[in-house]
Amino acid sequence: MTPEFVIGFAREAIEMTLMIALPMLAVGMVVGLTVSIFQAATQLQEMTLTIVPKIIAIFLALLIAFPWIMDKMMSYTTNLFLNLPNYIK
Repeated sequence: MTPEFVIGFAREAIEMTLMIALPMLAVGMVVGLTVSIFQAATQLQEMTLTIVPKIIAIFLALLIAFPWIMDKMMSYTTNLFLNLPNYIK
């Protein structure tokens, strides 16, 4: 294995991880920003008000994005296993 191969392999894995995490991170950021604006407008500073809506929204985003995530993970893993003999050389 060459250093270029290892770097490319690690880069591809990191890109896949970030792509899979992006829907939940984006939803969490939007909900967090919305709750922060609500808290600033109402002067209500309750910690559970920030955490509970984020957890619910991220869980719903995970349920909605789960088929897409599984498709990406399965195609990545299948490609990895099919090319395993080429990686060993």
